[in-house]
Amino acid sequence: MKIRLPVRVLSLMMTLVMLTALTVPVCAENATALQAHTVEEKVYQTYLGSLSDTLTQPYPLYFIDGVYDLPYVELELWTGLMNLYFVELMGDDGYSLTMSENKNVVTLTRENGYTLQLDFDQDKMVFDDYDAFVHTSMDSTLIDLVSESGVGPDGEIQLIQRDRQASFERYGDMMTVDLASYRIDLIEHEGCYYVPLQTMDDFMLLPSQCSFTFNGQAMFLVNDNALFSYEDGAYTEYAELYYDVPTAERSDALAEYSYHELCLALDTFYGLKEPHDIQTFRELFWQIGYDEVLSGNDAHDADLALKSVIDYYLDDLHSSFNEFSPMAGLDAIENSRGFASRQFEEHRESYRAAREEAYPDGILNYEEVGNTAYITFDSFRSVYVGGAFYDARENGEFLDDTIGLITYAHSQITRDDSPIENVVLDLSNNTGGAVDAAIVVLSWFLGDASFSVKNMATGAMSTSIYRADVNLDRTFDAKDTVADKKLYCLISPVSFSCGNLVPAAFKASQRVTLLGRTSGGGSCIVQPMTTAYGTVFQISSADRMSFLKNGSFYDIDKGIEPDYYINSIANFYDRQALTEYINNMV
Repeated sequence: MKIRLPVRVLSLMMTLVMLTALTVPVCAENATALQAHTVEEKVYQTYLGSLSDTLTQPYPLYFIDGVYDLPYVELELWTGLMNLYFVELMGDDGYSLTMSENKNVVTLTRENGYTLQLDFDQDKMVFDDYDAFVHTSMDSTLIDLVSESGVGPDGEIQLIQRDRQASFERYGDMMTVDLASYRIDLIEHEGCYYVPLQTMDDFMLLPSQCSFTFNGQAMFLVNDNALFSYEDGAYTEYAELYYDVPTAERSDALAEYSYHELCLALDTFYGLKEPHDIQTFRELFWQIGYDEVLSGNDAHDADLALKSVIDYYLDDLHSSFNEFSPMAGLDAIENSRGFASRQFEEHRESYRAAREEAYPDGILNYEEVGNTAYITFDSFRSVYVGGAFYDARENGEFLDDTIGLITYAHSQITRDDSPIENVVLDLSNNTGGAVDAAIVVLSWFLGDASFSVKNMATGAMSTSIYRADVNLDRTFDAKDTVADKKLYCLISPVSFSCGNLVPAAFKASQRVTLLGRTSGGGSCIVQPMTTAYGTVFQISSADRMSFLKNGSFYDIDKGIEPDYYINSIANFYDRQALTEYINNMV
């Protein structure tokens, strides 16, 4: 499952005022007389998602003690870059980050008052509240996974509305990141403050699903695999430029740093450490004999080792190895999978084959069989949300996505003289997708859609109650739901991520009957990540989707049991027989 991406492309023409924050750092006058390091500045072109979208001026990176493959950023310049990124690229006009320093402690402060302190003497970072520091000013909750809700800037009702009175959130604990224990150095030099680029990426940009990577010749913004989108089976020009560098061995400094930064990032943000019985990733890498290759000079071997860890030791379906580092070279990804992934693929092939046997010309997204309506889709997709959805529909565009399908199905089920008494949501081949679409589906069935998230790194928790304007009359009321019908949901081992979240919420509501077999699980959202040398991968993040019962948060990773078990896979798609079965239920 993926969450929203930045929505505004950064213009080539930045304002002069904002650009001044990217040019000359103003370092303290009381610089230490005796410096332990040498620092060299080099400037690089910075690409922001395409070859035509760049910063108007090259961005400076800093290299310590003659090591040129391990870039550092200067904190004053980084502060300016974050303001540009969130305001211009993310469209968050309320975002503001400022920097102050006192005796080798640098404080970065958000406009909401939350801070990150970097102690350059003790090599540690302290967030007074990590979730509050990193979330955008546009988010409606502390852990907001829904793209757009409530009332838009023009006062117009949006597609999804959050009930603020019924929703609640609990802030997490202070987060102290002991960089010294991971052998990561913060460098103060002549009154300026330098931090490894990857460390700032991991702790400031991960929640926005982006990172800046360095290939030795330029910086590239990676967002939701945009760097590696394919066209006609080939890499884009953007990706080709990223890899248009000689392969190389990692320096000793980069190899050591990248290993420890990887351990730190996974220790902090991998959301399934407990069920995988992982105390620390450093311990795991040592236990499986991968510590030496992951910390060695050969980038390609390190990437293969990381891929093996993800494929066989995590093997959680949300985690995957996506692309090799430029230092390793552009290489085909071997299709290796762990037992859980292979088992999932076997299930998917079985259910798809059974459905194709019953529907050789393709399954109908909306189908009526007697008094029963069947709605089928294999992923939760939302092309537009909020006001943009209304605009598209009013322009005569029928959206081939989940929300468009639900609005169409609703119009058919609620039409005059409709025969429909039963509504069946078929998620038997659904592998997840966009949270926004899942919220619309939940609200359509239940009226009030409860959506809960817990951050496993900080302990923060959030429960939001949403309603969706399914009939598109810009009013949120009982006319937007089919809650007066008899409601059913078909689930299988293929029902994963949002395809697992929705039946979990149905189960908790006790208003929807689940048919089929135990769903496939998948509770954490996808977290794209990079290594310090440019490898691209993803993990199950610290944000874990849950369902709320009696005020408690419950994990859904094990899957949801059906109320009625369907023994034969073929019976999932014999809709005449299934309709008779439903009508004969007591």
